[in-house]
Amino acid sequence: GFVIYWFVSRDKEETLPLEDGWWGPGSKPSAKEDESIRPFKVETSDEEIKDLHQRIDRFRASPPLEGSRFHYGFNSSYLKKVVSFWRNEFDWRKQVEILNQYPHFKTKIEGLDIHFIHVKPPQLPSGRTPKPLLMVHGWPGSFYEFYKIIPLLTDPKTHGLSDEHVFEVICPSIPGYGFSEASSKKGLNSVATARIFYKLMSRLGFQKFYIQGGDWGSLICTNIAQMVPNHVKGLHLNMSFISRNIYSLTPLLGQRFGRFLGYTEKDLELLYPFKEKVFYNIMRESGYLHIQATKPDTVGCALNDSPVGLAAYILEKFSTWTKSEYRELEDGGLERKFSLEDLLTNIMIYWTTGTIVSSQRFYKENLGQGVMVHRHEGMKVFVPTGYSAFPSEILHAPEKWVKVKYPKLISYSYMERGGHFAAFEEPKLLAQDIRKFVSLAELQ
Repeated sequence: GFVIYWFVSRDKEETLPLEDGWWGPGSKPSAKEDESIRPFKVETSDEEIKDLHQRIDRFRASPPLEGSRFHYGFNSSYLKKVVSFWRNEFDWRKQVEILNQYPHFKTKIEGLDIHFIHVKPPQLPSGRTPKPLLMVHGWPGSFYEFYKIIPLLTDPKTHGLSDEHVFEVICPSIPGYGFSEASSKKGLNSVATARIFYKLMSRLGFQKFYIQGGDWGSLICTNIAQMVPNHVKGLHLNMSFISRNIYSLTPLLGQRFGRFLGYTEKDLELLYPFKEKVFYNIMRESGYLHIQATKPDTVGCALNDSPVGLAAYILEKFSTWTKSEYRELEDGGLERKFSLEDLLTNIMIYWTTGTIVSSQRFYKENLGQGVMVHRHEGMKVFVPTGYSAFPSEILHAPEKWVKVKYPKLISYSYMERGGHFAAFEEPKLLAQDIRKFVSLAELQ
């Protein structure tokens, strides 16, 4: 069995085909697509804010069970506090100004208006050029997740870091998320998104660039590396989708054999007790996934109609995905790592653009046909790869697991703290690890 497994899984340097698509309404026009890059600005209006406040005022709360904390989902007693802050203190106009502190753009790719921010260094050491870095978000995040890490990458010296590596950062919105137009057709998955983002980087004039992602961003960036490896200088991830991997079965052999199988003390700490830290944790945290991978539009209709419902649904993830133990707290620990202003700004990006339904459809497009049915799932990645293992990620991926999918893994770091929303929660730690990885990649 091991011989057969080795034969079918040995390193094969294959690439995903660079195809084409059309995701706009109707048939693809015969005229050449407008490839211009247009400045964009986030805006709001009195009518938008008034409608939000009216809907919040009609919020109908249901009391939580006594002592339920966050075990049943978002605690409605704490939700009242969030809603009160949102209604009476949160200043959306001020947050719009913060969103506009970086340059926003849109460009048409495969029939869709793709939104992105493009941040260049304010200053460069003499004779140096910045390193282009594409950073891709996931669900239920947005491009706003990267606002605190961007200055650490584009202006490191001002923030107490070495200027050995200075980046210019491009953060697009996944189609159907935030200000990127949603597909009118079925089938826009991670591979199609990877191709769109590669076309974006080409349109911006980058022939070689670094890529970084977590959540869906990690899969999209992986697909870019599988599609155009010669254009990717390095791939950095803080989460990985590893489905075909013999090592993922080895934890079932128990903690006793872990060291024999090559797991470190830290791996054993993060994987065991296996039933609690892997099996039960995945069961607790994956209910949303089953809904969104099968019938996203049904729950999406409710969330798109109720701002409070939308906030509860999304903010619950920022609680337990940041640290699973936060479900033991009445407030879900939300304000231990994030401010309500930042959390509600992310919610407002979904609310004002009406993109919760289209963002949830991304699960249907990627998982609706099953697991291990897409070609890219069985393919390896042959570009220099770095990995940040944050201790409170939903599922820990030991180095052995990651290296099977990414044979050119040159940097694997056990991070000191942090969970699923790494750039949002621990921007300095993630920035330092990206810089460490790029140093190693440039020695290759």
